[in-house]
Order: sequence, then structure tokens, then C-alpha cells
Amino acid sequence: MRKILLLFLMWIFIWMTAPAVVCSEMQEGTGAYTLGEVVVKAEREGVEAVGTVREITAEDIESKGARTLDEAIELLPGLYMRTGADGVPRVDLRGFRSRHVILLLDGIPINSSFDGNFDPSLIPVESIEKIKVSYGTHSVLYGDGGLGGVINIVTKRGKKGVHGMVSGEAGEGDHYLGSFNFSGVHEKVDFFLSGSVLERNGFRLSDDFDKTPEEDGGIRENSDKRRNNFFANVNFAPSDKVLIGAVFNYLKGEFGKPSTTIFPRDNFSDAQRYERMDNFEGYSGHLSLSYDLPGPFGLRSWIFFNQLTEEENRYDDGNFESITRNGTFHHNNETRIKGAALQTTCDLKTAGFLTLGLKGREEEWEVDGYDITRTGRVDVRDERDINVYTAALEYEVVPLKNLGLVFGYSHNWLEKDEGDDNEGSYLVGAYYDIHENTRIRGSFARKIRFPDIRQLYDVSRGDPDLKTEKSNNYELGIEQKLPLNSKVTLTGFLIDAKDYIEFIETVSTKFINNAKYQFKGAELAAENRYLKNLLLRAGYTYVYTKDKSPGTERDELQYRPKHTVTFESRYSFNFGLLAYMNVMHVADQVFYSRTTPLEKKKLNDYTLFNLKLNQALLKGRVNLYLGADNIFDEDYEESYGFPQAGRFIYGGVTVNL
Repeated sequence: MRKILLLFLMWIFIWMTAPAVVCSEMQEGTGAYTLGEVVVKAEREGVEAVGTVREITAEDIESKGARTLDEAIELLPGLYMRTGADGVPRVDLRGFRSRHVILLLDGIPINSSFDGNFDPSLIPVESIEKIKVSYGTHSVLYGDGGLGGVINIVTKRGKKGVHGMVSGEAGEGDHYLGSFNFSGVHEKVDFFLSGSVLERNGFRLSDDFDKTPEEDGGIRENSDKRRNNFFANVNFAPSDKVLIGAVFNYLKGEFGKPSTTIFPRDNFSDAQRYERMDNFEGYSGHLSLSYDLPGPFGLRSWIFFNQLTEEENRYDDGNFESITRNGTFHHNNETRIKGAALQTTCDLKTAGFLTLGLKGREEEWEVDGYDITRTGRVDVRDERDINVYTAALEYEVVPLKNLGLVFGYSHNWLEKDEGDDNEGSYLVGAYYDIHENTRIRGSFARKIRFPDIRQLYDVSRGDPDLKTEKSNNYELGIEQKLPLNSKVTLTGFLIDAKDYIEFIETVSTKFINNAKYQFKGAELAAENRYLKNLLLRAGYTYVYTKDKSPGTERDELQYRPKHTVTFESRYSFNFGLLAYMNVMHVADQVFYSRTTPLEKKKLNDYTLFNLKLNQALLKGRVNLYLGADNIFDEDYEESYGFPQAGRFIYGGVTVNL
């Protein structure tokens, strides 16, 4: 690290003393790589106008100092980031869990083929041009799985000239982050490369944290993390009607999974576990083709793959050396997804726009290792796979100047050893511009999600006879432009989920289909840009959940906060200083005991303040920044017994080449 830092400082010195060649805008040399997008808005508003779609830009990401996907999107209304026993952040959307949210990176499915989850902290931001989050009434072209919504990551693409960036950051807890990107165009080929290296000894707990026999404060036990990423895309345009693209993504690292701090264990807490992801390594990519066919037709197609191997260990104690006690294990897991997608379009002009989408994927999971049981060591070896196919048709039309309509239907097929399943999804939506500054929109969608491999085949909890999850999503919203360059959006939603799959210790020893869950609420988003250099944003989310299954003892669902309030502001001074701050308040979330009789408790409310200052030098060529997360050192939890990071101070430098 010292050698890397020395070389980095030497490079800055050489660059700063070289003849100045100044870009007028930071990172203007990149565009958006759109070949992997499942839904392309183009000049039409279409399906993205009838439902809720929120977008995070590269400028937003840079302003707030986000390092990974979870930090980039955490302030969006309707979204809640929660870290618990797995030691990684999970993205909950309108009450649904991460496994109910489709995550795509340039059209590549990132959700695990084992349990449908994903770790957003493994996706760095240096390659991201924009993030589009589509909520429950999203396009049927996305296929199965998105009961909660879709997170669509669009990466950067090289533009004319040669451009680049290098960045280094250091912070508390021996936190070091280095990143770069490099892009350009040569004749008919454009390219974009990026990478990052993260090392963190652990995160520091709040000074207000009360020590326990399992956690003495300071640096959180077993919270270290190391991650290396490399990303590349390339586009070749042999003619003005054909574009061929390729994407490759690589990641490698390790991290600890901090255990519960509750000791001795009570009815609500998890058991003490000493777990680590001692190694993970992943590859993903796609090869794509876009062809502008003669007449009103267009064609886009891509093949994709995603593979991740993990060495996961549960140790005897906090020394993380031996695996000999009952309940410990050593597992080598491998998940694989591969498939292909095809989209054909027909632009009927005033008669509408028609899109046909076909997609198929094979999901595989393999485990090799051993468990320690009361009777001794037991070898573990298993391999499972499922196939999923989707055919979708979507029609968009604007029959009147101020009226837009969308209709879509998709059929989805699941192939597994115990028998196949198939379910349909559909979408109906409309928007109407009452006035040039006022739009109302409404939509209804039926979404489905097939059981994942873990839910079907897990040795201790799986059930091959699980039914497909289904949800009816209703949404109604109004968008209003206001004086002083302001706008506000109010959205109400109601979701009835049927056959929701969950493991509940007090109910069953296996995953079960719960008869009916209900999520309903409202989201308010406001923005003001009256002053040229000032941006103000505010958001409020209300979510009410209810377990409507017969005989249930739970009146509401756990770890779904009722109230979330966010605020952020950004101001650019004329002398190159950019000041950014955000606030998030989370209130009213409950959790239940892990034993009977069932008890309910409430998690403490919390408020977080973050601040970042960025000073541009040499006309934007060099940027120095300093920031603080959780600046008031709030002691808070997102899951019972798992305290989160206290105040974190960091600083760094970015050089635009």
C-alpha cells in the first residue's frame, strides 16, 4: 500500500506540473452503455411514465461520495437498506425483500441463483453512468421475480477522445480505497475500463455503544472487508445500423460477518456465530447485438453469464481458526446463471409502439464441504439447477395528445426435477396530462416469482412443493411542477401478496407459503432548483404492512419501518467548492421473538447526518474531498443485536486525466 500510495502521489505531481489540457466538465468523456437495457425509453415515455421510475445519475453519486450501489440508492423513497446477520446490506423495496427485487448490470442478472439475494456493496460506482429503479408496476419485459421492483444499472461508455480518472481515499478503521477509469474512441470502436481496490480493517462503533461480553466497542469484531473489482465494455459499429457490444465484470475478496452483540441470548436474538466469507470470486458478462432493421422494426439481442464462487466458514470461536464444534461448517459454494434475451420492436408511429421480448436462463448451484454435527463430521455435496423462460409482449400508444396507455402480458415457465410450473404476469397503465405542469398516472400489475433453489432444496428448510409467489400491485400518482423551478410527486400504492415464501421459526421448520401479506403506503418526493448552484431534495415514505394469513399471531411484518424521511442538499460555490449533505430518519419498525409464545418489540428510531466537501483545483482536473458519515455518531441498529457504524471520517483526491 505504501508503494502504491507513493506512485500515486508521484503521478499527481507529474500531472499537475505538466502543460495544462483542461476538460470543461469532469468526466464529460463518458456516455451511457445501453445495449444491455431490457427497456429503452428512447424518445417515448411509454411504460416508464405510467409507474414509478427513479433515477440516480453519475453526478448524484459523485456529489454524495457513494462508493458502492447501496450507498448510491439508500435515500430513494420506498427503499430501505438493512444489514443483519448476513453481514451485508439488503435492499428492501416497498416492504419486499432483496430476493423480490431484480438487479441487472447492463442486462446481466446479478441475483444469486441460490437464494435470489444480492450484495449491493460488491458493486462499485466508478463504472456507473446511471441507476434506474422501477417499482412494482414495472414493464413485463423484465420477466419473473420483481414483485418489489427492478434496479437497472447502466454503465459508462467511451466517447470521442481519450479520458480517464484515478482516485485514492483513506478513512478510519484502516480504510483504503483506490479506483480508476479509462475510456475513449478509435474509429468505429469505443471502450470503457474501470477498477477499484478496497481494504478495510473494520468499521468503528459509536462511542455510545454499550459494551457486552461479545463486543467491547471500538472497531467492530469481524467487520473487515477486502474487495477488488475490474470492469470493461467495448462497442463496435460496423455500420450506422449495427452495433455490437461486450461487457466483462470481475470481482474478488473476503469479508467477516459480525455476530450478534446480545449476550446472554434472549428470546429475540440470534445465536452467537463466528462466520466469514473467506474468499469470493466472480465473473459476469454479456455479448450483445443491436440492429436497425428496414422499415419500422428494430432488434436487440444478448447472451449473458454470471458465476460466483464462495468459501464460507463457521468457526468454533472468535479466533476464526478451528471448525470442530456442533453447528460449524466449511462450504464451497458456486452459483451460475447463463442465458439469452431477444427484443424486437415495431414502431407504428401514431398507432403505437410494440415490443416482443423472449428470455431464457439456467440457474445452477453447487456445494462441496462438510458440516460438524453432534455425531461428528458429515460431508456435504449437492448440485441443483432450474430453468426459467419468459415470453412478453408490450404495447404503448398515445391516442390523444395528453394521454398515454400501456398494456403488457408475459408468460413465465419454470422447469425443475419435481415438475414444471407456469404463471402469467400483466400490466395495465395510463398517464394523463391535465395541464402542462400536472400529470396523473395509474397502473396495475400482477407479478410472480418462482421459488429459488434454496427454498426448494435446502437440506434442513427446503420444500420442493412450494407454490409460486404472486402479487397484485396497484399504484396511483400525481406529478406537479411548481413555481421557482420546483416539482413534487405524490404516489400511493397497495400490494396484495399471495403465497409469500418465508421461514418463520415460531411457525414451521421449513420454508412455507404464507397465505396473504399486504403492503400499502405513500411516497412523497420534492425537488427545488430555483438557484442555479443549489439543489434541494426531500422524500417521505409511509409503509403499513399486515399479515392477513389465517391464524397468524403477527399483526404487522417485522423490519419494515413505517416512516422514513430523507433530505439532501448540494451547493456549488463559484470558486470550485461543492458542499453536500443529507439526513435520513427511520422510525417505527417492529420485530418478533424467535421462540413461542410470540412477543413483539420495537427497534429504536434513528437519524443519520452525512456531509461531504469537494474542492476542485486546476479547472476541475484535481479534486480534493473530505467527508463524514453519521457525523453525530448515532448508535443505531437495522436488525436487533447488530449495531451499525458510528462516525466515519474520510478524505481523498481525484485526478481527471
